Amino acid sequence: MLGYCSVYIFMQTFMIPGTIFMSLLAGALFGVCKGIILVVFTATAGASSCYFLSKIIGRPLAGWLWPEKLRFFQAEIAKRREKLLNYMLFLRITPTLPNTFINLASPIVDIPFHIFFFATLFGLIPASFITVRAGLALGDPEISQGSV
Repeated sequence: MLGYCSVYIFMQTFMIPGTIFMSLLAGALFGVCKGIILVVFTATAGASSCYFLSKIIGRPLAGWLWPEKLRFFQAEIAKRREKLLNYMLFLRITPTLPNTFINLASPIVDIPFHIFFFATLFGLIPASFITVRAGLALGDPEISQGSV
């Protein structure tokens, strides 16, 4: 379990693709309840690490990778400053912007960490539930062979 959590947090921190497979693996290895808790915890921890890493060195990288998207995000944040938690929850629940971009750009556009953290923590639950359940189904030999 410690190895799983370490790999997931590392992948999320450094924006390495494949965390969806790690979420599927959580369902197959740990079941639904423990899998969801692990995925939400590790995804939030990794996203938070990415947030702080970006706060230190992310501005040039984000400006180089996504200049237009960053300006758009900055404008959207400015318009929604009063209800920023709701907007961030919306972004986490819907695929409007990729999570990688949100993790990297949030400190650059001055989203406070506590809002980023809670939006990430609660916003990742629906997608985590779906992927962990799918991983459980894939890990169950009876379900994956088609017999019920």
